[in-house]
Amino acid sequence: MVNVKGKWALITGASRGIGYLSAIFMAKQGCNLVLHSRTEEHCAKVLSEVKALGVDAYIVTAELSDMEQVEKMCRTIDEKGTKLDIILNNAGLQIAYRTDYLATPASDYDISFRINTTAPMMICYHFLPQMKERGFGRIVNTTSGIDLEPEQAGYSAAKAALNKITRDLGKNYEGTDVTLSLTDPGWCRTDLGGPNAPNSPESALPGVLVGAFIDDKKCGRIFSAQEFTGMTLEDAVAKAEKQAGVY
Repeated sequence: MVNVKGKWALITGASRGIGYLSAIFMAKQGCNLVLHSRTEEHCAKVLSEVKALGVDAYIVTAELSDMEQVEKMCRTIDEKGTKLDIILNNAGLQIAYRTDYLATPASDYDISFRINTTAPMMICYHFLPQMKERGFGRIVNTTSGIDLEPEQAGYSAAKAALNKITRDLGKNYEGTDVTLSLTDPGWCRTDLGGPNAPNSPESALPGVLVGAFIDDKKCGRIFSAQEFTGMTLEDAVAKAEKQAGVY
């Protein structure tokens, strides 16, 4: 299992929900953090809390639907001299539930793909060369288990695209110490999942993060976080490493 103490992780959407819980979890493992949100104010609370746990941390901001802001965020991290070891692309947008799905507007696809597919991949493309050069990296992209629901076509299509690109890209890193994986938190009671979801945000941990700790050099797997609920991190990682590869 990877020891993340002293390493640096970027968590997008770190101000609330699973992103917030992931930041606290990683800080407890001794991992330094780059905390992303749309505004610094949103991340002030989590910044204070992770620093109190003894790690270094700072905030970066970007509206993920704006690729210029995404690029600026990545450059800011470079300019601060931070060498990212881990990326959790957690932030996402779930658009309206279209009961009349045949009237789904094109804008649903546009905004969903920009935030849920393009932004995380631009982050991957920026930092992967650095990870490859240093010989270590863990990228975890957040997907969704939504299926056979045309009412949420924009969101589910964007996540399906993220799955495809992550797996295709991961093929080129299989067997190295730079890995790319996907995590499905399950339907949780977050701002995105809504109050009727069956799972608490806490139930997504440690499963949502096992891709950051695996040490078997396999890429492209989807880890369903709810399958690891209640497990210790060590047991969760051991279970994840037994999951068959995809190539």
